Amino acid sequence: MGWFIVKRLTSLIPILFGISLITFSLIHLTPGDPATAYLRASHIPPTDEAVAALRMELGLDKPLYAQYLEWLGNVIQLDLGMSYVSKESVWNEIMLYFFPTVQLALASCILIVVIGLPIGMISAVYKGKLVDQVSRIIAFISVSMPAFWFGFLLIYFLSVKLDLFPVLGRGTFAHLVLPSLTLALPYIGTYMRLLRASMLEDLNEPFVLYARARGMRERLIISRHVLKKSLLPVLTGFGMSFGNMLSGAVIVETVFAWPGMGQLFVTSILSRDYPMIQGCLLFMGVIFVVCNLLVDLAYAFLDPRIRWEGEQE
Repeated sequence: MGWFIVKRLTSLIPILFGISLITFSLIHLTPGDPATAYLRASHIPPTDEAVAALRMELGLDKPLYAQYLEWLGNVIQLDLGMSYVSKESVWNEIMLYFFPTVQLALASCILIVVIGLPIGMISAVYKGKLVDQVSRIIAFISVSMPAFWFGFLLIYFLSVKLDLFPVLGRGTFAHLVLPSLTLALPYIGTYMRLLRASMLEDLNEPFVLYARARGMRERLIISRHVLKKSLLPVLTGFGMSFGNMLSGAVIVETVFAWPGMGQLFVTSILSRDYPMIQGCLLFMGVIFVVCNLLVDLAYAFLDPRIRWEGEQE
């Protein structure tokens, strides 16, 4: 297992390098001049002389490869530059907005586990019964309804009509209910169906037949053997979904004015804050890769058959 972990960590190096290269290239391929954007954000007239002087100060007059190497060296030291708008460190700004996104993502994951997985398991055990038919309808609705539309429905019925939850901002636990439920809705249906399909496949495996022949109770067969094996594909998808949540639920955070990464990214784009956009893109990419790494490691712990090529049994 130790060699497997080392190999997975080593494989991250070219991936992270590729993410940094793509992030740097995308910013420089976008129309507009960062120096001009900086001057306008600072309320300074972008004259030719001012733009030329600022380009020299920011190092934008250097060749692209020199700019990339200098930027990469700063990134390794967690120096993502200074925001054109707030004049604060990009890293500090990202950390300020990242923790609300973590809070929202964790709350959504709890809803997925508490609502989606039990319904998916019950649907597989009672295949073809009424509960299975109802769960299919719930899953279809959850994956088909756009997040922004479901969010507006929750706001209208639970906030405007019933006055149960606050609509905008972040503060108390009540502020977290509507955005987390909106963010979790499409994933609930997805993992309901995924767990159901995985369990139905595993229920037909020979080990289930042998367990029944030995006289084991059906509840123990499902809880101790079938469910654990069926959770492996769910875990794989869950890691990618959690990475997406942490990378910024733009629509949900915009609808509920949740001060997270999604809202920071949209605001940075509208204000043409190039260092902030670059920092957000890089940070989101790294978070997604790290989440997938953690899923791979958890997958290896849960399934002892998984070994990295060349590792001794």
